[in-house]
Amino acid sequence: MTNPKLFKILERLETPDFKTNEPALHELDQFLTLRSFLGGYALGEIDEQVWKALRLNKVTFGIVRRNLFLNVTRWFTHLESTYPALQQCVKMPVKAAAGTDQPGGRYNIKLQDTENGVVTRFPPEPSGYLHIGHAKAAFLNDYFAHDAFSGSMILRFDDTNPRKEKQEFEDSIIHDLGLLGIQTQRVTYTSDYFERLYELCQKLISEGNAYADDTDPEVQKKDRYERRPSAQRDRPAAESLELFKEMRQGTEIGIKHCIRARIHFDSSNGSMRDPIIYRFPSWDAEEGPQPHHRTGWAWKIYPTYDFACPLVDSIEGVTHALRTTEYADRNEQYYWFLEALGLRRVHLWDFARINFIKTFLSKRKLTKVVDTGKVDGWDDPRMPTVRGILRRGLTVEALREFMLKQGPSRNIVSMDWTILWATNKKIIDPIAARHTAVDAMGRVLVTITGAATIPWKEDRVKHPKNPAVGMKEVTFADKVIIEQTDAAKFQDGEEITLMGWGNVVIRHLLKSADGAIERLETELNPGGDFSKTKKVHWLAAKGTQHFAAQLWEFDYLLTKDNLTKTDDLDNCLNPVTATMVDAFVGEDCKRLIEGDIIQLERKGYFRVDKAIGNGPDGKAVMFKIPTGTGKA
Repeated sequence: MTNPKLFKILERLETPDFKTNEPALHELDQFLTLRSFLGGYALGEIDEQVWKALRLNKVTFGIVRRNLFLNVTRWFTHLESTYPALQQCVKMPVKAAAGTDQPGGRYNIKLQDTENGVVTRFPPEPSGYLHIGHAKAAFLNDYFAHDAFSGSMILRFDDTNPRKEKQEFEDSIIHDLGLLGIQTQRVTYTSDYFERLYELCQKLISEGNAYADDTDPEVQKKDRYERRPSAQRDRPAAESLELFKEMRQGTEIGIKHCIRARIHFDSSNGSMRDPIIYRFPSWDAEEGPQPHHRTGWAWKIYPTYDFACPLVDSIEGVTHALRTTEYADRNEQYYWFLEALGLRRVHLWDFARINFIKTFLSKRKLTKVVDTGKVDGWDDPRMPTVRGILRRGLTVEALREFMLKQGPSRNIVSMDWTILWATNKKIIDPIAARHTAVDAMGRVLVTITGAATIPWKEDRVKHPKNPAVGMKEVTFADKVIIEQTDAAKFQDGEEITLMGWGNVVIRHLLKSADGAIERLETELNPGGDFSKTKKVHWLAAKGTQHFAAQLWEFDYLLTKDNLTKTDDLDNCLNPVTATMVDAFVGEDCKRLIEGDIIQLERKGYFRVDKAIGNGPDGKAVMFKIPTGTGKA
């Protein structure tokens, strides 16, 4: 349920009086401090109402554009770029209102027959975890069903290949769509329609539009390539129907056959050359038939995706099927099945799949690196799966904004990860609390003459540019620790700045026999000039507690930008994809929980994977988040 306070804020934002809406903006800014949406984890009605109120009120719109309230501007801009349909609800220039150049991509695809409602579907095969390529399809289907039009979206599992499918994958897909804030009104399965599909195939056969074929697979493949008809193409319908029954029963003669649609064996479109529509994918050469994870042993033959998809789309009431351009050549086949069986027509729209450099999205390859232990699982932060990239620190808001900016274009692109991570940085930077970590290896003790000998604590803001993020308690003492890499750059007599405190002058550097810095003796210089000094992060060495943490950084799995068909995956895998540094963090980190995103001063942004006490030997585990530069 939406917080009643928000509705009161909304009422005040709609007034043109600055004295009324400025306090309301302040309250809204506070409410949005660590939130991306007002009512939950996805765009809700209250978000739309408040966004429109701000946009239509000249006073509040001007304040938002001047960035006077950081969190409000961040939220407003995110909605503006991620949900282009919002623009259609306010007075915008004619060009944008017409849908010719909506923010974040071209959405003028003119879907047909939308006046009677829009129903889209997302049909993954439960043979692996959702990856970033699936995310684009899911977001686009969700956008057209819920944002561009008032419709619904079906999640349908294309479970027609028992050898690859598992309940684990099915459960993971449902879970991960929830993580992405994707709304599905129904969850269905192609297996729900197995009997109906069998009957429709019988109808095709009986009307002379399909036939049973036992041609050797290699010969069949060659015949199709050379546009020659199968020797069984003119087999009588009655005979093919009997053989179809034999196939269903899995008899000795049945398993030698498949069912092929009789379309055009010599078509210039390869998909129209009598495609297979029923086969035995559950049969393993060594292990024999495999059970279906939902229907068990009830079926031995299964419809192909190309046959089942258009039929189930029509049966379920899908109005608009969005598909990647790899299926474009099969659109003719899609419509042929519907027309041959007299089923309701479905509108198709092709959009380009998305590829990323140094990334493979093949489920077979992803399964291989998981099964061979190259990664720690499907949610490994090096994996391009939804779980992997979110675990690494990508926000759902950044992913959605990035994907919708690509739009439903048909142009195939290979994206650089840096663009996505730069989008993510824009979202996390204004709200990521600042903390400190010091590398454990070779840390250097600094004594500070002039500082109080008894440690003391002070409250400091967690974010210097956004006080609304909150406060943290920082311990100060006359002994602090810094990193060896910093200390090695200093010289006697040099003045340096301890970040968040002040300047000190180095009076003496003590080195070990191997030349490493062991200790610095310094003198506090409260009035020192900050403009030209080296800036150093630090932790108090007494009066406080330090906690051990592992700081992880990841690299690409591949050494090549793109894999070719002739590339051997093992030869293209990066031998070192993860590095770890042991560090210490201060007491201000003890309240961090899994999933928190923070910035460690001078080290970068990190996502807390395991809180203090929950990692190896009680250590915290933090993953570095790329920002669009360097490793991604």
